[in-house]
Amino acid sequence: MKQCFKCLCEKPLDAFYRHAAMADGYLNKCKECAKKDVSEHRAKNIERIRAYDAARASLPHRIELRNRVHREWKEKHPERRAAHMKLLYALRSGAVKRWPCEVCGSEKVEAHHPAYDLPLLVTWLCPPHHKQAHALVRRA
Repeated sequence: MKQCFKCLCEKPLDAFYRHAAMADGYLNKCKECAKKDVSEHRAKNIERIRAYDAARASLPHRIELRNRVHREWKEKHPERRAAHMKLLYALRSGAVKRWPCEVCGSEKVEAHHPAYDLPLLVTWLCPPHHKQAHALVRRA
């Protein structure tokens, strides 16, 4: 057991992040307080953090890693890649039209393929709802 110096609650050690520099090997604030601090810092400094993230994403080793991961994904999932390409062609040719998110009506949408063997049968979802849809599939 350990006491968090922020919320002053006594919690088990698994409620604290490991930190080699601390005497007992764990950070002095609990995970919950640490996450709250990170969220508050990000909200207060969002422009600076976005600039940092953009600069970091353009570093050569990060570009190389992103390209390698994408290449490996394409090799591992050829049926998904084929469905994405067929949908992209249909969008460009005008055969398929983008619609607002089917859940919230947002205009910023992504295509969700419930079945990759039917590449033009998609539901249009905003990024948060698209992530939720995939999370539901993973849980099933």
